[in-house]
Amino acid sequence: MNSWFGISFILITYLIFLAMRHVYNRFRMPLLNPVATTTLLIIVGLLLTDLSYDTYMLGGWWIQELLGPAVVALAYPLYHQRKKILRYRVPLIAGLFSGIVVGMVTGFIYVKVANLSSMYASSFLPKSVTSPIAMEIADLTGGLPSLAAALVILSGIIGALFGPGLMRLLGITHYLGIGVGLGCAAHGIGTAKAMEYGEEEAAFSSISMTLSALLYALILPVAIHYLL
Repeated sequence: MNSWFGISFILITYLIFLAMRHVYNRFRMPLLNPVATTTLLIIVGLLLTDLSYDTYMLGGWWIQELLGPAVVALAYPLYHQRKKILRYRVPLIAGLFSGIVVGMVTGFIYVKVANLSSMYASSFLPKSVTSPIAMEIADLTGGLPSLAAALVILSGIIGALFGPGLMRLLGITHYLGIGVGLGCAAHGIGTAKAMEYGEEEAAFSSISMTLSALLYALILPVAIHYLL
C-alpha cells in the first residue's frame, strides 16, 4: 500500500508541476513561478484531504533525493561555458564573496533583532544554500533540518520572483551579474530562473550556487558556534 501511495504522490506532484510550468510559459508572470504555484497547490491539497506531511513524503522523499543528482547535472553548463568563467574569474569571485558576506551579515542581524532561539536561528541562517547542505548545517548546529529546507525553498522562491525585477531596477544586464546574483541569493530555484535567460547566466548561477554552498558549509557552523 505504501508503495502505491508513494508512486501516486510522485505522479501527482510531477503532473501539477508540468501544468504550472505550462501556465508560467504561457503568461510569463513572476508570481506564476511553477515552484511556488506547485508548492501552494500541494499544501492546499494536503489541507483539503487531511493528509499528513509524512504520508505525502512516502513519494515526496524520492523527489527530495533527486536534489543531489539535479545539482550535479548543472555541471554541464559549467563545462560548456568554462572559458568565460575563467575569463571573468576575478569579478566572479568578488561577486561571490559579496553575496556570501551580505547573506550572512543580514541573516545574523535578523536573528539578533528577532531574538530567535538558538534552534530556530540555526534553522534560519542556512537559507542561502541548497536544501541538502542547509539541512546538514542545521542538523550539525542544533537546528531543525525540515524547517531549514522549507526556508531554503521560500528564499529561493522569493529570489526568483523579485530578483529579476530588482536587477532591472538596478540596471544589471550582464549575464555575469544576473547569474551570480540569482545563484548566490536564490540557489537552485534561482539557477532554474537563470536558465530562462540563457546558458551563460545558468553557468554563472550554477558555479555561484555551488561555491557559495561550499563556503557556507565551512564558515557558517563556526560562525553559529561563536556568535549565537
